Amino acid sequence: MDLKPGDVVLLKSGGHPLSVVEVKDGNAACVWMGNEGDLFRETLPLAVLELAETDTTDDEEDEDEEEDEDE
Repeated sequence: MDLKPGDVVLLKSGGHPLSVVEVKDGNAACVWMGNEGDLFRETLPLAVLELAETDTTDDEEDEDEEEDEDE
């Protein structure tokens, strides 16, 4: 898997989305916000991560709604 800083990943076992900060030597340093708003940082092996699927349909719908409101 070819990750770069800024990518959003998930643990294969589930959990919060994680933002990749750095990729080095088969590991990714990731940050995420906990339920209470705390910021966490952990270095994890690439083998336990998968790239999160991005859903752009919500963004497109929001843009359409904003255009409708302007008219």
